[in-house]
Amino acid sequence: MKILMVCLGNICRSPLAEGIMRQLAAAKGLDWEIDSAGTGNWHVGDPPDHRSVKEARKQGVDISSLRGRQFRPADFDAFDQIYVMDRSNYNDVVRQARNEADKAKVHFLLEDEKEVPDPWYDDALFAPVYKLIYQACECIADKKQ
Repeated sequence: MKILMVCLGNICRSPLAEGIMRQLAAAKGLDWEIDSAGTGNWHVGDPPDHRSVKEARKQGVDISSLRGRQFRPADFDAFDQIYVMDRSNYNDVVRQARNEADKAKVHFLLEDEKEVPDPWYDDALFAPVYKLIYQACECIADKKQ
């Protein structure tokens, strides 16, 4: 299974999701490839936001070596499942879909199309966002085993 996690800038939510899912997949013995990307290009090549790195480290997940990249249409070919954090990310990714098969790969990370809040503007959101992402990744890993 090849999974791509997508948020706006690829420095807060999607790197957390990538790190969490990698750790869960390894712990469950799943041979999965996990990556992350952003719909925007502002942080290409940048490390994750220091607050995401700090929260992940606090939870035993190291995302410090990850680097931002932008989502591209070729990702539809490279990944089996694409998980987005919010409606804006969903619309941006689906807009680049070349066909219905591409669109079918795109899902909200949270069930019922709920959005993962962007913690960028509020330091207090990093811990609850981590928890939301962890729970969602755990559900995905359990369902896909």
